[in-house]
Amino acid sequence: MDGKNLFETATTYRLIRLEYGLGLVIAAVFFLVHIDEVRWLPAIGLFVYIDLIGYLPGAIAYHRSTSKRIHRGYYVAYNVMHSLITQTLVVLAWIWLWGPEWALLVVPIHLFGDRALFGNFLKPFALSFEPVAHPAYTRFTDQLAAPGR
Repeated sequence: MDGKNLFETATTYRLIRLEYGLGLVIAAVFFLVHIDEVRWLPAIGLFVYIDLIGYLPGAIAYHRSTSKRIHRGYYVAYNVMHSLITQTLVVLAWIWLWGPEWALLVVPIHLFGDRALFGNFLKPFALSFEPVAHPAYTRFTDQLAAPGR
């Protein structure tokens, strides 16, 4: 991908997921090494609130919709809550208010896990809220992979 070709091939997509996988492993190892020092109520709350606000409302709306088209606000909520920028600000605010703690590692574990394990990145308005291959993208990738290219 570059600034003129905003798409990933299957290989570059896997490589990006692998990079997030390394971040996931590092965060998880630090979390596990310090598991005796983790405050569980904040850890569970910080892990779950991202999807409670950012994913579940959109998923419910999507699955209830007969057309599978939902309001853009659900996409915005997902993207804001699953943004490394937003969650870095949340972690910094937490540290400022209550101090650093190992429970905060669940935030990168959640985000890196979404990207590495499930392949979920930010959601563009033009695509389905839940993963569904867009026919135009399928045609494009077929053409890109055609012999003679």
